Amino acid sequence: MLLALDTATQTASLALYDLDTDRLLAEWSWQARRRQTQELLVTAQLMLKQLDASPQQISALAVTTGPGSFTGVRIAISAAKGMGMGLTTPPRVVGIPTLCVTAAPWLWPISHGMNDDISNGTDNDFQRGATVCAYIQAGRGRYNWLFFAPDSVRVSRLYRPTADEHQAGTAAAFIGALAASDDQHPIWLVGEPTAELHRGVTALPHVALVDATSSLRRAGNLAQLAARHLAHGQVDDLAALQPLYLRAP
Repeated sequence: MLLALDTATQTASLALYDLDTDRLLAEWSWQARRRQTQELLVTAQLMLKQLDASPQQISALAVTTGPGSFTGVRIAISAAKGMGMGLTTPPRVVGIPTLCVTAAPWLWPISHGMNDDISNGTDNDFQRGATVCAYIQAGRGRYNWLFFAPDSVRVSRLYRPTADEHQAGTAAAFIGALAASDDQHPIWLVGEPTAELHRGVTALPHVALVDATSSLRRAGNLAQLAARHLAHGQVDDLAALQPLYLRAP
């Protein structure tokens, strides 16, 4: 069983995932604000109890490595390291960049399209040709973002971008980057929307700002991505696992 932990932003999320059946067992997401440290392990214990499972059944861990808040990213990584030391059998671990988790549920439809039953009659060409832009708020009016083009390596579930591949800047810089993109190819903007961002993209007809509920970054997606990495033998060194920061703390 894999335990996925995400505390990169004020939204905290945990998931338990069955690696044998490739199935999500449980998932909790909540607005933790600054309470991740107090609530993370308590919530994990409640999830295990709900499934009548024990910590010793955890054989793998997954964490978001960033970008995110300096403290938030470290909370999940530190918790994973503590759990790794406490379990009888050392778990395998995978660290996944935050924006890969945000983008994950949107990458299949843009690269393959959806059938009419799923897409409710929307334009399959629009879906298949779209680029996903995943983003988070970085504080003080700034954002971090990453583009996932449908015909690039970035749509692979094994893709893990470096810090240099991310972009960061003010709302004006972010909106400018969206405006400068090819307006012949639509962009799905998924992440943590703000009123400022909503105002900025209203004049960009090729940009679709996905609502906050649909864009919610979920530990279930983190768990599924980590399961894919484990299946391909991509395992990280827990002791060496470090946050992915776009600028120095």
